Amino acid sequence: MPVHPPATGKPLLRVLKGHREAVPPVWLMRQAGRYLPEYRAIREKVPSFLDLCFTPKLAAEVTLQPIRRFGFDGAILFSDILVVPYALGQAVTFETGEGPRLAPAIDAETIAMLEDEVDHERLAPVYETIGLVRNELPGSVTLLGFCGAPWTVATYMVGGRGGDDQVPARLLAYREPQVFGVLIDRLVAASIAYLVAQFKAGVDAVQIFDTWAGILAPRELERWCVDPIRRIVSGVRAQVPDATIIGFPRGIGSLLGRFAGGVPVDAVGLDWMIDPDLVARAVPARMAVQGNLDPLALLAGGSALDTAVDAVLEAFAGRPHVFNLGHGILPPTPIAHVERMLARVRGAG
Repeated sequence: MPVHPPATGKPLLRVLKGHREAVPPVWLMRQAGRYLPEYRAIREKVPSFLDLCFTPKLAAEVTLQPIRRFGFDGAILFSDILVVPYALGQAVTFETGEGPRLAPAIDAETIAMLEDEVDHERLAPVYETIGLVRNELPGSVTLLGFCGAPWTVATYMVGGRGGDDQVPARLLAYREPQVFGVLIDRLVAASIAYLVAQFKAGVDAVQIFDTWAGILAPRELERWCVDPIRRIVSGVRAQVPDATIIGFPRGIGSLLGRFAGGVPVDAVGLDWMIDPDLVARAVPARMAVQGNLDPLALLAGGSALDTAVDAVLEAFAGRPHVFNLGHGILPPTPIAHVERMLARVRGAG
């Protein structure tokens, strides 16, 4: 790891570039969301979740809310991974209490309806949001963009919705791997274009979420998770050479080494189920790690939260580490628990 920190006043960005901070920087996945009353107040003003994502002034305000309340070291763009299918021509809606719906579901016949390239006009509100946030964000806070990994996004496009183990996409990948490969290729190209545009709009770093990586069989992981994300990283850096990129392959457990050794990301996100001893063996010491507090420990609070926070800090004390959850913050999480977690991480607990 570098002896001297990179020339930036942003602790999170320094860690992502391989520098170990005495106090790890903190941000939380889904930190802008339903657990915050100020978010709920804004959400009530718009007809749908996508309307909120595509209204720049409101999306920027939601992005900034947790920074104002908690002083996190990173602000993550308020949007959704499924704006990419939308920008490729698939209809995307969000049903209250039921999650996303995508139509038509993609298969060997309907794949032809997708656009060859991402429609940046459809994504223009996202880029405008980045600019608005950039103008308001404190200089020490890292602005994070993101996209969904091709495998994860494809599972929703094929299934038409989320579901247990995303069976429709897994079946299509087994039965018609060439068709599924065309979809993955389309998503790789779209993700590159989308992330490059986010960097041009003003983000400091990006995260690639492969939320459903853990349901892949070991022999399928390289084809549908590792290789597509590797191609995205290469494609983004061909246009943004110093692009800082986090990869989050949720749930891959003992296969973590295949990801960390096969994808040249700056940092790897860890879910709460991963064994720290495995991380020490599987992730190069120069690579930052991010995570991995169990969201349920944060929800539980009290001494259980204190113990869990201390365990994470101890596990990754000797390397570049971004303190985060192992997945998104849960909507019922009390604000006081987040404050307690932050105080403990920052040494005031």
